[in-house]
Amino acid sequence: MTAFLQLDFAPLLAAMLAGATCGLLGSFLVLRRESLLGDAITHAVLPGIVLGFFVTGARSGLPVLLGAAVAALLAAAAITHLRRMTRLEGGAATGIVFTGFFAAGLVLLDVTGARSVDLDVDCVLFGQMETLLWPQAEGLASLFDATALASLPHAVFMLAGVGLAVAAAVAALWRPLKLLCFDAAYAQSIGLPVRLLDIALNLMLAAAAVAAFEAVGSILVVALLVAPAAAMRLITNRYNSQLLGGAGLGAGVAALGYALAGPLPAALGSAHAVNAAGAIGVLAGLMVAAAALAGRWRRA
Repeated sequence: MTAFLQLDFAPLLAAMLAGATCGLLGSFLVLRRESLLGDAITHAVLPGIVLGFFVTGARSGLPVLLGAAVAALLAAAAITHLRRMTRLEGGAATGIVFTGFFAAGLVLLDVTGARSVDLDVDCVLFGQMETLLWPQAEGLASLFDATALASLPHAVFMLAGVGLAVAAAVAALWRPLKLLCFDAAYAQSIGLPVRLLDIALNLMLAAAAVAAFEAVGSILVVALLVAPAAAMRLITNRYNSQLLGGAGLGAGVAALGYALAGPLPAALGSAHAVNAAGAIGVLAGLMVAAAALAGRWRRA
């Protein structure tokens, strides 16, 4: 148990928190048919992360979250402006903006010197889940020891804080967001602040992306934003089930994927393990395929 807590507890918890948060937010993107926006936001926040680090010297925390939020809002505004001012369809405008922002972030990594100070692109893309260790753990008692819990990797605390904030915001805006997803024109006609709700969703996406970067990387964030929500959309037509199921599937696929990547092979005596983020991503794709088959069988 001590070995599990020291080596696997923190990354497993981080993966589940990222999966639940992204699965919840991803349902809004799927319902609004804007799944590519999640990809755009997760890539577009990179310049904000780099500039937040360059200005403050902090690699995590409030400065990075604020920088990412500003970058996310600018990217969303650029996508909206590009769609209004040109004849490009939504997917093309989104692709142009997020690749431009992400490329700018890569350039800033070199220009600001952030790459040489342990803010590297591999971490941003693939995460470093396996490095989230908890060496201070000493058996199950550590789970109830405030001093030991305080030594958990900061990525876990950031994911937990962002996850709680997102859950609280979604609960508070449950009905307005429901109207926004299914009939934005009607929501605006009855006086709901549609633009502010859009901004709130973008801010939550940016916060989730930044919180999950260090643990799981941007590629897996995109998978967790889309796959659990898409799987639920294939098997349910209920708003409540969609949102809660997306969060549950996200946490579940993250936990199972992490277990299949390392702890389970080790428990079976195998000396081989695979990248945890890769295993979760593959499992997420298989989950969507299974949901498609289940949905087809249900209709039949």
